[in-house]
Amino acid sequence: MKRHEFTTLIDDLLLPNTVNDYCPNGLQVEGSVEINKVITGVTASQALIDEAIKRNADCILVHHGYFWKGESQTLTGLKMRRIKSLLLHDINLFAYHLPIDIHPELGNNAQLGKLLQVNNIQCHPTLTPNGIVMWGELATGFDAISFLLYLASVLHREPLHVSASSSKTIKKIAWCTGGGQGYIDACAALGVDAFISGEISEQTTHSARELDIHYFAAGHHATERYGVKAIGEYLSRISSVDVEFVDIPNPA
Repeated sequence: MKRHEFTTLIDDLLLPNTVNDYCPNGLQVEGSVEINKVITGVTASQALIDEAIKRNADCILVHHGYFWKGESQTLTGLKMRRIKSLLLHDINLFAYHLPIDIHPELGNNAQLGKLLQVNNIQCHPTLTPNGIVMWGELATGFDAISFLLYLASVLHREPLHVSASSSKTIKKIAWCTGGGQGYIDACAALGVDAFISGEISEQTTHSARELDIHYFAAGHHATERYGVKAIGEYLSRISSVDVEFVDIPNPA
């Protein structure tokens, strides 16, 4: 597939121009005109690039790419080394941040809901962009410890749990993958029993206790493996490109 065809295919799927993001979405580093082998992963780290080189890929597709707002514009240090590796091996780098979080079927939030077998999944009615937080109901209620163990078994990582002020059963849940802990207050307003995200801040603990909502920090990487993986699998079904997901372990 030609690079411009691949670009059109992904952009038509993820609609990056409809989202105001913290980084450029789409082709970030230009490589080979022909795209035959694609490596997908969460973050465009040196380890992922090295794996792409080893596997003779000509394209990398990630959730976390480069050129974030507020970062230095100079190509020095690790950013220089990463981009140099891409250029030397003629590898295209595509990155989509919020578009991968919010896609209604293949995005991080949608995929986490599917993984947790949540029913009646809806987008938070007031938060933007639409789909940045999702919520729904579990088939059966869990006590807090049982739900903690359930999350750990599904995500292969032990979450940090901040208990609600009461011993409420967990049945209605909301979630935002990655660094979405700041949405806890908006989710408590929905009347959910628990909110899940990837990280935790100092104030998250106080919100959970005072708003009587369980909070689970289940890992930024652990909650965001699934969107880019699902998008890669979709691309392999509808196109001729060879797509392979590579998980670079990250405890964060």
